[in-house]
Amino acid sequence: MKGAGAGSSRSGAAAAAAAAGGLGSPSWFSPKSRVRYSDRFIPSRAATARLDFSALDREVVADQVNKSAQEREDLNPAYNMLLRSELLGCHCPSPISPDKATQLEQLRGTASPGKKILCFKSGDAASPVAGPPPQSPFLTSPVGVDSIMGSPIMSPRRPPRKIPRAPYKVLDAPALADDFYLNLVDWSAQNLLAVGLDSCVYLWSAHTSKVTKLCDLSPGDSVCSVSWSQRGTYLSVGTNSGEVQIWDVAKLKRTRTMAGHRQRVGTQAWSSHVLASGSRDKAVLLRDVRLPQPYVEKLSGHKSEVCGLKWSPDDRQLASGGNDNALLIWQPGSAQPLSKFTEHTAAVKAIAWSPHQHGLLASGGGTADRCIRFWNTSTNSLLNCVDTGSQVCNLAWSKNVNELVSAHGYSQNQIIVWKYPSMAKLATLTGHSYRVLYLAVAPDGTTIVTGAGDETLRFWSVFPGARASGGGSASDAAGSSMMRTLIR
Repeated sequence: MKGAGAGSSRSGAAAAAAAAGGLGSPSWFSPKSRVRYSDRFIPSRAATARLDFSALDREVVADQVNKSAQEREDLNPAYNMLLRSELLGCHCPSPISPDKATQLEQLRGTASPGKKILCFKSGDAASPVAGPPPQSPFLTSPVGVDSIMGSPIMSPRRPPRKIPRAPYKVLDAPALADDFYLNLVDWSAQNLLAVGLDSCVYLWSAHTSKVTKLCDLSPGDSVCSVSWSQRGTYLSVGTNSGEVQIWDVAKLKRTRTMAGHRQRVGTQAWSSHVLASGSRDKAVLLRDVRLPQPYVEKLSGHKSEVCGLKWSPDDRQLASGGNDNALLIWQPGSAQPLSKFTEHTAAVKAIAWSPHQHGLLASGGGTADRCIRFWNTSTNSLLNCVDTGSQVCNLAWSKNVNELVSAHGYSQNQIIVWKYPSMAKLATLTGHSYRVLYLAVAPDGTTIVTGAGDETLRFWSVFPGARASGGGSASDAAGSSMMRTLIR
């Protein structure tokens, strides 16, 4: 409306002049040559502003505007990529040319004050306060300077998970043997903890904290291993005399006794209906509990006591470790091992199959070895070796996340939670005064229990729960108090 009014007033003035002088419109009045006026004056140094307020150097100013527009057009792609990288965290959609990369580096540079784009820094060598410049609070990359192609973290980093450094519960376990080759603690799918103490086996309920005495062996005999069936309805007990007893936990009754070993049975492992037992007599026996015979297959491959046994998650392979420093992989139906790994330099008791990757096996060596090794049993290859600095007594994977926990003996007596495959230490837990020989994981996968020669069982919350799980953890069921309880 303002423009229309101005045009009308000028038309009226021209008509009046023509009427007075009898002349037509003046020759200088044309749309190209007219001067625009404004009721406000806003000073501006931009070249485009001179087009509105100057009619003398219009050609010179037009050339300058065109030239600057071309320069900005060249810089716009690099500048746009810089904005996407710094503000939105977006990656460049396609590779940029070398000249654009140079321009982007110039935009990122801080050599001149005019090029500090989206970046605040102080304390450089040119400033009165000498010293290295601090990291800019406006950088999106957690490592400082982002790359040319724009590589900031797409989302904020998660804070590290807090793992309690103290056990939430401690049980006194009198006469818990300090023997590296035994396996006296196991946790069932029904949330019952079985513990072998001297000649007796006790059951502790994580729901009620009630302790029940399952059995007491004959005089002169002792418990050397305990192992739950997969459903948690039966418990197998390996004895010092070489027998394996099967107990019905609901009825507190022994269902059968199986012979076959000539010496103590220090380790056992269940598949669906096959029980593997390892002994000091160097043999591994496979027992089908549905059949009347004491065992269906004998595996002979170790040259010393068998102290570690674990079935793979699909029950197709059995890993055995012995005091001969060997780790063997067996397949039922074959008398010869599929694989034999001899890289360990001490007894192999700690064995754990990964529930997240098929064929991934972790094993730990004793005092002279101190290493956790990872194997691919599909290719019979060593994937990684980590020196822990102390005897590896037990290993267990988390079923909820790709992490594992290791229990150690000489000389640190600690528990370490690892992130796989980086093997970064998430937590180091201490509290046992003797080597941590026994380890078991709760059925919900969040809690572990450790046992040591200091005759204590300690419960730790180390792993996160399942994302889809709505129930509480075993630690919630057992209570979070540090009340010390006697297990017998």
